[in-house]
Amino acid sequence: MEVIVPILVQLIAGGAGGNVIGQIVKSLNLGPTGNTIAGAVGGVAGTWLASLIPGLSGLVGGATAAAATGAATGGLDIGALVGQGATGLVGGGILTAIAGMVKSATAKS
Repeated sequence: MEVIVPILVQLIAGGAGGNVIGQIVKSLNLGPTGNTIAGAVGGVAGTWLASLIPGLSGLVGGATAAAATGAATGGLDIGALVGQGATGLVGGGILTAIAGMVKSATAKS
């Protein structure tokens, strides 16, 4: 259960970030389904990338920090889930924007 919840947080936050970018910048809009899928993938990828950066690994709950905290408290680390949600939101927005730019560039050609 402790493995599935962070992934769900990343997927949901990424999907939300993708839909927000799609609504704000109409030229990058991939449609509701495209925004959600690109955002969800970007949410997971963005959190993974953030965990590789030394300064951000603690924010998203690096493997050693999450294992130590989870073992000590017997549950989920709320701070890590918030960090994963934030990085998922940003990552989903960024990947949706990139996919929207690629779509716009190929449609003009």
